[in-house]
Amino acid sequence: MKRLLIVGGVAGGASCAARARRLSEHTEIIIFERGEFVSFANCGLPYYVGNVITKEENLLVASPQMFKGWFNIEVRTENNVCSINREKKEIEVQDLKTGKIYKESYDKLLLSPGASPIKPKLDGIDLPGIFTLRNIADSRNIINWIKQKHIKRAVVVGGGFIGLEMVENLKRHGLDVSIIEMQPQVMPPVDPEIASFIHEHLKKYDISLLLKTSVTGFKQEKDGSIGILTNTGKVIQSDIVVLSIGVKPEIDLAKQAGLSIGKLGGIEVNEYMQTSDENIYAVGDAVQVKDYISGIPALIPLAGPANRQGRIVADVLFGKDPLPKFRGVQGTSICGILGLTVAFTGLSEKALKRNKMNEYEKIYLHPDNHAGYYPDAKTITMKLIFSQSDGKILGAQAVGMAGVDKRIDVISMAIQKNGTVFDLEEAELCYAPPYGSAKDPVNMAGMIASNSIRGYSPVAHWENINDNSPYIIDVRTVFEYSKSHLQGSINIPLHQIRDKISEIPKDREILTYCVVGKRSYIAARILRQYGFNAKGISGGFILYNSLK
Repeated sequence: MKRLLIVGGVAGGASCAARARRLSEHTEIIIFERGEFVSFANCGLPYYVGNVITKEENLLVASPQMFKGWFNIEVRTENNVCSINREKKEIEVQDLKTGKIYKESYDKLLLSPGASPIKPKLDGIDLPGIFTLRNIADSRNIINWIKQKHIKRAVVVGGGFIGLEMVENLKRHGLDVSIIEMQPQVMPPVDPEIASFIHEHLKKYDISLLLKTSVTGFKQEKDGSIGILTNTGKVIQSDIVVLSIGVKPEIDLAKQAGLSIGKLGGIEVNEYMQTSDENIYAVGDAVQVKDYISGIPALIPLAGPANRQGRIVADVLFGKDPLPKFRGVQGTSICGILGLTVAFTGLSEKALKRNKMNEYEKIYLHPDNHAGYYPDAKTITMKLIFSQSDGKILGAQAVGMAGVDKRIDVISMAIQKNGTVFDLEEAELCYAPPYGSAKDPVNMAGMIASNSIRGYSPVAHWENINDNSPYIIDVRTVFEYSKSHLQGSINIPLHQIRDKISEIPKDREILTYCVVGKRSYIAARILRQYGFNAKGISGGFILYNSLK
C-alpha cells in the first residue's frame, strides 16, 4: 500500500496512524483533522473546567510535530474532509485557515470522525451562556464565562457521564448546581437501585436533582440570566447551562459516500472494522458495534474501544495472519462524582429485559473495600447478574467511595474470557489489609451467586414481594427492628432462630432479611437444613431503602 489517509485524529485515528507506521515504514500516512488539535484527552475536559487539570497543554496527547518527528506522519489540522469519491478513491478537503479546496487520492481510507453533542432544536438553544462540551475550545469558553460573568448558579441538562463529571467540576467553582434529567434516574446505563445511591450522594452536596423533567426551551431573563423552561411548567433560573444530553455519530461524510449505515445510526462495519466499501474502514464513536455478550448492535462511545479499533485496522492493513478481529464492546465504564465512584460492565438488568433475555439471576452484596479491621474501610454496593443455568457472568455494577474500579475491572476481564460466577469464586486476587480481604468482594460475589445456582441458598428479591408474600423474618436484633423494618415482617434475631424453629410455619415459603444479607443467609441455611423452603432477600435492608 502506498497511501493511507485518515479522517479524524483523537483516539481511533491517531492510534491507527501510529500503529500503521510501526508496521510499515514506507506507506505515506496523512491525518486530516478539522479541529485545532490532532490528539487530545477529551475525557479530561470536565476536569480542565474544574481546574483539576491546570494546564491546557496537559490535555494534548500528541502534536503534529510529534507525529512528524517520531513517525514521519503528516498531520493537517483545521482541514475538513468534505466528500469522498469512492470510484476515483479520492477525498475533497477544505483548508479552514485559507478556504482552499483540494483533493487527495488514497489506497485505503480510515474514517474516525467521532460523535457530536446532541443539541435539540429548542427555542433559545443558542442563547449566550448555553454550552456543550466536546473539545478544548468548548472548555475554554465555559471557563471564560464562569470567570468573566462572576456567576453563582449552574444547570447541567443530562445526568450521564459528562453531566455528572461537569456537576462535580462546576461545584469546584463554588456554584449552586442543579441537574435536569428526563429519565427517572441519573447514570441511565446502570439499574435504578444502583443509581439511587448516586442520588443520595448528590443530595449530601446540595445538588438539586430534577428527575423525570425535560427541557422545552430557554429564554433570556431581564437580569441577564437564562430561564430554563420545563415540561412541568417550572422555569429554572441559571447563569450558565451545560448540555450533556448525549452524543450522536458523525456520519454525514459516510452517508454522502453511500456507505452502509446501521439501524442505530452508526457506520456499519464488519469484525475487521471494514465498511461496505472494501477500501474504507471506520472506527470510534461513529461506528455501530455489537454488544459482546448479546451480539446485539450497539452505539457505545468509549475511548478504550476506539483505540483498540484503530490498532486493529492497522494490523488488518499491515499485519500478518491471522488477522485480528474486533470482538465487540462490553461497555465497561466508570464515573466519579464528588468522591463517589460508580462503575459497570456488561449488560444491565434493564438491557436484559429490553432485549427479552429473561433467563438470568442477580445478587447484591455490600462488602468493605478492604479488611474491616483496618482503618477507613468503605462499603461497596455490588450487583452481579449471571445465567442461572450455567453461571455465565452477564454484567456487574458497583458504587462506593473506594475500591470500586478494581472489582469491576476483574469482573470485566472474566466476562471477556466467557467466565462464570464459579471463576469469581476461585479468583486469586491481591490481599493485604490495606488493599482487600482474604475473601475479596469479587470472591464474595462469586460465592453468593454460586450458592444460588447450587441450591444451597436461593435468593429472593424485594421487588417480587407483594401482599401475598411468604412468611418474612427480620433476623436483626430487637433494637435494629424497632428502629425500622418491613411492615408485616416477624422479628426473630439470628441467635434465636434455632430456639424458635417450632414457631415458624413449614407450609409457607420463608424469606429472611438483615442489613446487608449475611445474617439472613446464615438464617436461611439453618432453616433449609431443618426442612424449610427458606430464601434470603438479596441486598438486605440497605437495598430495600434504596428502592423506596
